Amino acid sequence: MRPDLFEAPDYYNLDDLLTEEHKLIRDAARAWVKRDVSPIIEEAAQNAEFPKSIIPGLSEIGAFGPYIPEEYGGAGLDQISYGLIMQEIERGDSGVRSTASVQSSLVMYPIWKYGSEEQRKKYLPKLASGEWMGSFGLTEPDHGSNPSGMITHYKDMGDHYLLNGAKLWISNSPFCNVAVVWAKNEEGRIHGLIVERGMEGFSTPETHNKWSLRASATGELIFQDVKVPKENLLPNKSGLGAPLGCLDSARFGIAWGAIGAAMDCYDTALRYAKERIQFGKPIAAFQLQQKKLAEMITEITKAQLLAFRLGQLKNEGRATSAQISMAKRNNVDMAIKIAREARQILGGMGITGEYSIMRHMMNLESVITYEGTHDIHLLITGLDITGENAFK
Repeated sequence: MRPDLFEAPDYYNLDDLLTEEHKLIRDAARAWVKRDVSPIIEEAAQNAEFPKSIIPGLSEIGAFGPYIPEEYGGAGLDQISYGLIMQEIERGDSGVRSTASVQSSLVMYPIWKYGSEEQRKKYLPKLASGEWMGSFGLTEPDHGSNPSGMITHYKDMGDHYLLNGAKLWISNSPFCNVAVVWAKNEEGRIHGLIVERGMEGFSTPETHNKWSLRASATGELIFQDVKVPKENLLPNKSGLGAPLGCLDSARFGIAWGAIGAAMDCYDTALRYAKERIQFGKPIAAFQLQQKKLAEMITEITKAQLLAFRLGQLKNEGRATSAQISMAKRNNVDMAIKIAREARQILGGMGITGEYSIMRHMMNLESVITYEGTHDIHLLITGLDITGENAFK
């Protein structure tokens, strides 16, 4: 792969809206991606391997639970800082950002928000440091967009719970130390359980032959009469709203992360268009290429403004689930379209691993589906503005 010469576009001077702390946090994440991710990510994607060597670096830049209070090992940062870190990591690779998103929003967040004080002290510091890695079990083989239909369940056996079922499309599962698993009790109520590697009957087979998120480890969570200690039940929230609250946090991170992928594709295409000579001049001088590039920077700028305002609302505790859905849907759709246009600017070179664009494009095909599909988020907005439920 070519040297990482990335320069972030900021057409509307959004840096002026960031605090000095925001910029320091972002710049540290950006420098880390250039140094530790960019040189290895193409080979990792080609080999379909998650580069575990980067886990300590993710912890060092605050990517694991950046908004978790310092007393539990987190960085105690605000939501805009979280978004900026996700943006920079996904500029490197969506799969790496997925690893951080799952750890932060889908594992640490529910333990922090819904867990007991004992659970927080036991798990969060190890997750924040990267000593332990986590996964999140909600999606099942037959229940994706309809998680309330899950069949994974547990029974009260007196001194423990007995867990049975299976989860699919689980990031980090092949190497996770703990999994936050959502299952129904005997009354059909959804609860979260912390399942630890080594518990008898718990296995995590890896999913192979992916064309997308190849540098991310994906697998299953399988539970066959797993004995889960009663103290591993998350006590402070139950029902479908509990896992959906985690997804709100993850979707917020994705709304920022997708901007990073789009910025990388735009920056690559702009640099290439200035250097590639055809018909005696750079292709950047041709109207159709300028149209593509001008539309790219316009859409990136709109997405940046959307994410920044959402970050302000999230900091104030006023961001709604529907607002987060809108940002996730819009920004991922924007990014995947920019990846496709950028690939065209590079012509045949755009499909090679010498450039990052095709890898981003393939990754975004997953990002546009996970944490709520493109269509589901549209219906969430539709429900919010009309009051009419189109899901049933």
